[in-house]
Amino acid sequence: MKKITTLLLLNSCLIFAQSSDELQLKEIYKQALTNSKCYSWLDYLSNKIGQRLSGSDNAGKAVLYTKSELETLGLDRVYLQEVMVPKWVRGEKETAYIQNGKNKTNIPVCALGGSVATPKNGILAEVIEVHSLKELETLGTEKIKGKIVFFNRPMEAGLLNTFEAYGGAVDQRGAGAREASKYGAVGAIVRSMNLRLDDYPHTGWMGYKDIPKTQYIPGAAISTNGAELLSKSLKENPKLKFFLKQSCMQYDDVLSYNVVGEIKGSEHPEKIIVVGGHLDSWDLADGSHDDGAGVVQSMEVVRMIKNMGYKPKNTIRVVLFMNEENGGRGGDKYNELAQTNNENHIFALESDCGGFTPRGFSFECDDANLAKAQTWKALFEPYMTASFTKGHGGSDIEPLQSKKIVKAGLKPDSQRYFDYHHAATDKFDAVDKRELELGAATMASLIYLFDQYGIVE
Repeated sequence: MKKITTLLLLNSCLIFAQSSDELQLKEIYKQALTNSKCYSWLDYLSNKIGQRLSGSDNAGKAVLYTKSELETLGLDRVYLQEVMVPKWVRGEKETAYIQNGKNKTNIPVCALGGSVATPKNGILAEVIEVHSLKELETLGTEKIKGKIVFFNRPMEAGLLNTFEAYGGAVDQRGAGAREASKYGAVGAIVRSMNLRLDDYPHTGWMGYKDIPKTQYIPGAAISTNGAELLSKSLKENPKLKFFLKQSCMQYDDVLSYNVVGEIKGSEHPEKIIVVGGHLDSWDLADGSHDDGAGVVQSMEVVRMIKNMGYKPKNTIRVVLFMNEENGGRGGDKYNELAQTNNENHIFALESDCGGFTPRGFSFECDDANLAKAQTWKALFEPYMTASFTKGHGGSDIEPLQSKKIVKAGLKPDSQRYFDYHHAATDKFDAVDKRELELGAATMASLIYLFDQYGIVE
């Protein structure tokens, strides 16, 4: 009889907790959808400041703006973390064309981040089309030397997970110029990481690693329509030439900052929960999806916590990381300081997949903590955000180490994300206010649950 009574009491407590959590999530979503500041914050970041490439004046303005806004929220502490970041400048708008006999056809291109410039008058050379890095080895120096290598492997449209499609194609962007230079190429152009056919080239980071500077060759992205036209034209005339001119420059590293705000825990202030996104963006547009959305959603999480009068058990820290796009130095610096200060992080949540409708989370953790998180799926089902799977947490929280930590990434619907990613189309008007707010509510809900119930240690 005593055993039955104990079980009844435990079930009653579980039902009460579930009911209490349901009410808390309902209030979080209501607050986010009726009383949020994240859309107006994004409006300012995008339309008053604009692109925020690391090392730029606008990146500095974004640091000051977000710090100032966090200070208005009544957090226990708001501060900056110094971090040295690369300073790469695009320069004049790039020009490119296909020269097919006497005909010239202008093609949309943009320099890849970190690339060197072409010679002052540009380069004009024959083109060789490839579909993988390995294909370069097969062709060899004899067929590549003196030419522009055209990497034309599309993102795989048949994959439902567009991030998987991106991961399967992006190596040619990151390493294409470096590998092509080893066979005597004079330049590299890469099909944009985009599933849609359009005229917008998508930039992104590329690197030369340890090859001598004398072997650096320019790398540029070509729009998907441009790639289709160039490929078709090469089939008709393999001897056609391609002209590319860009004037980008790499300068010495400059000082920038991560922006940090925190609410001290009422029971376990030594245990830290992080929520964040990256403050920098590429320079072709406002970076509203990548990652203005993640920045303002993370700010909104701590704003709601304060506004609702919720007293977290653990310290909740919002971190706006600098330099995710072309170096990852903000995430590295945050972890370095966390190790120096012997901080204990138990949970980290990142939003860096755009401001589209949230679907759930990807968890980077052991099986026990994944199982624990999955017990909360029923709470998210009314909001259609109950996709809880194992996967990548996020680039900025990836370096973060602690004795035992769970990492997670917000998973919005990804089908349209790569239409905007790193392109001139990533502007404020591409973000829907309600979708952005739903993402903030979904993040705040998961933060609340991990704060209430902790992790499996």
